[in-house]
Amino acid sequence: MELLIVEDDREISQLIQDTLTREGFQCLVAGDGLQALEIFREKQPDLIILDIMLPKLDGLEVCTRIRQKEGLKDPYILMLTAKGEEIDRVIGLSTGADDYLVKPFSPRELVARVRALLRRSLRHENSHVYQSQHFTIDCDRHLATRIREDKTEETLDLTTLEFKLLAAFMSYPGRVWSRPQLIEKLWGDDFFGDERVVDTHVGRLRKKIEFDSSHPAFIKTVIGVGYKFEDN
Repeated sequence: MELLIVEDDREISQLIQDTLTREGFQCLVAGDGLQALEIFREKQPDLIILDIMLPKLDGLEVCTRIRQKEGLKDPYILMLTAKGEEIDRVIGLSTGADDYLVKPFSPRELVARVRALLRRSLRHENSHVYQSQHFTIDCDRHLATRIREDKTEETLDLTTLEFKLLAAFMSYPGRVWSRPQLIEKLWGDDFFGDERVVDTHVGRLRKKIEFDSSHPAFIKTVIGVGYKFEDN
């Protein structure tokens, strides 16, 4: 596994590199946002550790550009920042980051977060089946199932768009998706219209998968940003 560390503080960058190298990871290093994009396009790392406060191009913009398919691979992104307020975490995740770590952090916690993301990556590469506590979605068979409240299993009757929407949510559990990101995921360049159409499809999906769609437990609204899927 090859990791890209994007951090302009040399001491922190060296600490991260030394920690992960001891754990057996191959590390690339960038000191600013533009250099990070250049290395990403050339090397296609499996995971990026990305500081938010960077010279030339900040981490939020770097994350957004990577998610806009500037490269061939869709890497996992772990954001680092000195900011601890909840709104900063939400903004970071809304740009496409998969996890968030606030400075100062312990090397042990960093390694644990990296390994958790890479385990998820390996599982997804080897299978097109996503599973959570209540749901299983098999992309190859186009089959989605849910565990009812009485613990029996039912097949979900989803439209193609609803299936793709649930698959997107389950492929990155906990990730906050903005409406433009979901539009890109579901329609790509073929979309024309009001981005609020996403709300309509989310509402329809909720009616099919939630036990109580008026109080959703799985697809949650992140006010001012978008949606996220949780099923712990």
